[in-house]
Amino acid sequence: MTRGTYSGREIVRALGNWGFRRVDQTGSHVKLKYVHPETGETRYVTVPLHDELAVGTLRSIADQAGADDFQAFLDEMDEMT
Repeated sequence: MTRGTYSGREIVRALGNWGFRRVDQTGSHVKLKYVHPETGETRYVTVPLHDELAVGTLRSIADQAGADDFQAFLDEMDEMT
């Protein structure tokens, strides 16, 4: 069972643990970048640094990060935070 709510800072920290690196920040939005070590595929994720992120925002972040399964993404977030 997932926790349900996450802050933007928690998401940034967890994505950092997965190899994403902060590349830019505009206002309250952080842009992270991940380059796959074997394929060279590059992914960019934008995370708003809000106290609580809406489910739709979390789903968008999961999609940008390349997650195939949203529930598995949330389960991983629970383990990281």
